[in-house]
Amino acid sequence: MEDLGELQSRLHAAGYVADPQLAAAIALVLQLERPLLIEGEAGVGKTEVAKALARAFGRKLIRLQCYEGLDVNAAVYEWNYQRQLLAIKIQESVHTPTQDAERHIFGPEYLLKRPLLAAITQSEPPVLLIDEIDRADEEFEAYLLEVLSDFQISIPELGTIRATSIPLVVLTSNATRELSDALRRRCLYHYLDYPSFDKEIAIVQAHMPDAEARLVRQMVAFVQGLRRLDLRKKPGIAESLDWAAALLRLGVSDLEQRPDAIMDSLACLLKTREDSGAVTGEVVRRLVANA
Repeated sequence: MEDLGELQSRLHAAGYVADPQLAAAIALVLQLERPLLIEGEAGVGKTEVAKALARAFGRKLIRLQCYEGLDVNAAVYEWNYQRQLLAIKIQESVHTPTQDAERHIFGPEYLLKRPLLAAITQSEPPVLLIDEIDRADEEFEAYLLEVLSDFQISIPELGTIRATSIPLVVLTSNATRELSDALRRRCLYHYLDYPSFDKEIAIVQAHMPDAEARLVRQMVAFVQGLRRLDLRKKPGIAESLDWAAALLRLGVSDLEQRPDAIMDSLACLLKTREDSGAVTGEVVRRLVANA
């Protein structure tokens, strides 16, 4: 198993601040070649784990974005029908026997590889991100079991295609529905929460090393204060970084001295009409005073 400190350093160099618990889970994933299921609220940085792993280990990132109605054609493979039709016309012109024609047009050269098939047929193991698996239907989740258990895919016309390399698999879930026990059994698990005060400071500093320490502490305290409010959509890490970048562009060095800049830049943090209406000037002044 890779040393946890070294693993954290590699991830930090790739732009991701991982706590020891997450680093330990990733180390086990690397050792056991098991998928990692990361669950947590939207905006806590689940997707970024896979991206950082790809950067840290120099691997290709293959992403499957899940959604309701996702099927095999979009996730695994489909046939290149246009090329097949063209091949059929050519074979008809030379009177190729039907059986031989069928065998030819269902060859690997007519196969369009979608994320899952592409991931297991790479010469070098990639990082496979299966993002927001909870948005996919239960039927698709069940289909995933063969891929995650044996790293193989069955194609009726070609047979079983086994992995040429084992991808590093990261699944994310916002817990909008309960995942099956069968899927959970095949994965290692980590719950990713909103970062602590010190961790979020480290995240902002990693992305914006030129920001003054006092301003970073104020910004993080302000955002964490927002998250404690009864908001419809709490600002995630991405929103926190966007806001920090906006304040730096506006030349802000101290939140207490630039309340106008805070009000002008709240669009980076608040993403619904209800939340924008709830965070009034009075609320902003209170959050700044406590920052």
